[in-house]
Order: sequence, then C-alpha cells, then structure tokens
Amino acid sequence: MNDIHSNIKRLFLFAGYSPDGIVNDALVHYVKNLSNFGDVVVFLDCDCNAKELSKIKSYCKYVGAMRHGEYDFGSYKRAFQYARDNNILPNYDFVYLVNDSVFGPMIDMSDILLKLDTIPTDAAGVVVSTHKTHSYMESWFVRLNKNIFMTDWFDEFMSSIVPQPTKNRVSVKYEHGLSKIITEHNLSWGGVYVRHGRFTYNNPKRLFQIGCPFIKKACFTRHNGASGGDIKYILTHSDNGAAVSIMNTANVLYGTDYMKWFLTWNKIKILARKISYAIKKLKNGRI
Repeated sequence: MNDIHSNIKRLFLFAGYSPDGIVNDALVHYVKNLSNFGDVVVFLDCDCNAKELSKIKSYCKYVGAMRHGEYDFGSYKRAFQYARDNNILPNYDFVYLVNDSVFGPMIDMSDILLKLDTIPTDAAGVVVSTHKTHSYMESWFVRLNKNIFMTDWFDEFMSSIVPQPTKNRVSVKYEHGLSKIITEHNLSWGGVYVRHGRFTYNNPKRLFQIGCPFIKKACFTRHNGASGGDIKYILTHSDNGAAVSIMNTANVLYGTDYMKWFLTWNKIKILARKISYAIKKLKNGRI
C-alpha cells in the first residue's frame, strides 16, 4: 500500500453469498485485494463450514456466515453490528459497503479508491444510476463518511433490515432507501461514474475502459450471452491473477461448456444473440 492509502483508515463491510457454501476463488481474490487497503469484515448469507471460511480468514478482521435470507443488506447489517458492538467504528475514516454481485478487481484498486475517497460528498458509490424519477448509489461498492456511519439514524436504518418478499423489494427499500435517507438528513452523495439506467449491466467493456475494475456477475448471463465479447476483452486486459480466479469460478457457476460458448469476439455470433434476445423479449411482451 502506498503512503496515500496507508494514511486512510477504511473498514470494508463485505456481503457475500454462495448457494453451496463454497468460498470460491473469485471471493478469495476480492477479499484479499480489499485487505490491502483496509480492514475487512465479511458476512456470508449461507451456511459455510470453518474449512471454507479459513480460505479468507487471514485477510479479515472477522468472518461470519449463516443463511438469513435478507440478501446483501442483511449481511451488511450483521457486519455493521459486529463493528458497532466491538466499538471499532470510531477507528476509521470511511466505512465501505461492498458485495460480491461483481467480479473483481480486474485491475489495481488504487485509483478507484482514491477517487471514491476524495469525492466531496458524505457518501459515494462507484456507480450512481440515474432514472426519470430518481437516482441512487448502486450498493455493491459505497463509501460512507463518519457523519453517516457513526449516527443513531444510520444504526437504526441498518438494524431495521428484515427479509423482504422479493429481491426487487430489497433493492427499493434498502438500496434506493440508503441514498434517500442520506438526502433526508441533509447530507450529500455522489459517484465516480454517473450513468443512466442499466449501464453497469449492459456496457461492461465501456465501464472497464474508463477505469472501473469490476464486472457485474449478471453480465455473464444477461441478454442471451450478448456481453461475451465485452467480458472476453476485460479478461484479456486484466491482471493475470484476476482473470484466472474469475474464470475458475465462472466455470463452476455457469459451466465450462457455457463459458466456451459465451466468450467470443465473433461479431456475427454476438449480433445473433442480441437479435435472439430482442425477439424473445418482444414475444414475452405480447403475452
């Protein structure tokens, strides 16, 4: 860690999920990289044995796991409560909420963290998603200042997190709700990249080219595999350790046959996938 980063005290509250309770290579890569820039508290929304947790334990201040069904914000809640109850929150300049809905970092994290740390707002996300009616910080990587994470109202917000009937409801109530409650307390928030709608999901190559070191996992399966060329470009231009860990994990999650099919620079194949997806979407819209 260089002098700029060593003088900044960060606590990363990391939320993860594994359907089979396995700590995969991509998760190890992510947590290990975070530990180079601050302390890490991990909580996984799954039942995970001690042997699996030991893969990341040496990089973390604390690791916990249990199936709670509250998605990432339920893990954020438990990680935050650990930090609060052990009275370590005052030790940090920034608290980060980070989750494993992305693969990465694909390249060194120094630049993105420096940008986040220096945005002159009370909170900042890697990406702010804009919409016609509202905007919000995408909650997979968000920085919070002390005038947020040390307050009673933020503690109450985190402690109020409970299971919701749908994943979309979790997003509206807690992801959108985080930006909303910060505004309600007359504080500011922003982002490194301000993009409209589903840009993070639909333009992974462009986001990578302008400096974002992460890929949304959903890009690997969205739109009938139409992002295959973008993902292949990112993997080819990533630090070697990142590409290997992500491919090891993707082959398990999606299957080696799918990944061989998915990763292509063939423009005709990509176009065919986009057309196939568009036709399917039109058909579903008519039902």
